Amino acid sequence: MEGNATGIGRVLVLAFCVAGIWSAYISQGVLQETLSTKRFGPDGKRFEHLSFLNLVQNVICFLWSLIMIKLWSRSTRGAPWWSYWSASITNTIGPAMGIEALKYISYPAQVLAKSSKMIPVMLMGTIVYGIKYTFPEYVCTLLVAGGVSAFALLKTSSKTISKLAHPNAPLGYGLCFLNLALDGFTNATQDSITARYPKTSAWDIMLGMNLWGTIYNVIYMFGSPWGSGFEAVHFCRQHPEAAWDIFLFCLCGAVGQNFIFLTISRFGSLANTTITTTRKFVSIVVSSLLSGNPLSAKQWGSVVMVFSGLSYQIYLKWRKLQKKKKKAT
Repeated sequence: MEGNATGIGRVLVLAFCVAGIWSAYISQGVLQETLSTKRFGPDGKRFEHLSFLNLVQNVICFLWSLIMIKLWSRSTRGAPWWSYWSASITNTIGPAMGIEALKYISYPAQVLAKSSKMIPVMLMGTIVYGIKYTFPEYVCTLLVAGGVSAFALLKTSSKTISKLAHPNAPLGYGLCFLNLALDGFTNATQDSITARYPKTSAWDIMLGMNLWGTIYNVIYMFGSPWGSGFEAVHFCRQHPEAAWDIFLFCLCGAVGQNFIFLTISRFGSLANTTITTTRKFVSIVVSSLLSGNPLSAKQWGSVVMVFSGLSYQIYLKWRKLQKKKKKAT
C-alpha cells in the first residue's frame, strides 16, 4: 500500500513537471514570436532590439537563482563564481543569435533548426575526437537533418513572410546553427566545471552563468557601438505593452528552468529530454494555430520527420539506460 502511494506521488510530481515545463516554455515561445513580429502602438513600430531580451533574462534568472540559493541551498562548496566566465561568453552569444534569427525565419522554422542539436554534436565528436556512432544513431541524425532541410527548402507562405522584420532564410538558419555550435561548447564547459566541483548545485550554475551573462550583456548593450540598450529602454518607455511582454517572456524562462531542474533531480535527464522534445512539437502546433498561418501538408511532413528522429533517439537512450541497470544488478 505504501509503495503504491509512493508510485502515485511520483506520477503526480512528474505530471506537475510536465505541466510546468510545457506551460512556461510554450508561453515563452508565443511571447517570443509576438515580440519579433508584432507592431506596437499607434505608430506600428516593431521591437527590433531582440538581443535586449537576453540581458533582461540574465537579470531575472540571476535574481531568481540568488533567492533560491538563500532559501534552499545548504552547500557552500560549489564552483566559484569566476569559473563560469568562459562558458558565459558562448552562452551569451549563442542565445542572442537564436533570438536574432526570428527576424529572418518563422518561429516553427527556428524550433526545428534548434532541434537538430545532435548534428553538430556528432560531427564534432567524429571529426575532433574520433568517436564512432552506431547505425541507429546515424538514422536519427538523417531523419532530423532531412526534416529540417526539407522544411527550409519548402516555400513559406507570403503571409508568414510579411510578418518577419527582414526575411532571409539562409541567414536565419545560419544563426540557428551557430547558436547550436556555441551551446555545445557551453555544455562541455559546464560539465567540466561540475566534474571539478562535484558539490556544485543547479542553482550555483544558474547563478554563475547569469551573473557573467548580465555583465557581458550590459557591456555590449550599453557600452559598445553595436549595442542598442538605450534604444530598447526608450522603446519600452514609449510602448509599455512591449516592456510587459519582455518581462513575462523572461519570467517564463526563469520558471521553466525551475521545473527543468526539478525534473532532472527527481527523474533524470532522459525524462527531461522527452518532456522538452514533445514540448517543442506542441510549440509548433500552438504557434501555427495562434498565428493564423497554418503549415502546409509538406511542412507538417517535415515536422513529423524531425520529431520521429528525436523520438527514436530518446528510445535509444532509454534502451541504453536499461542495459546499464541490468548490468549493475
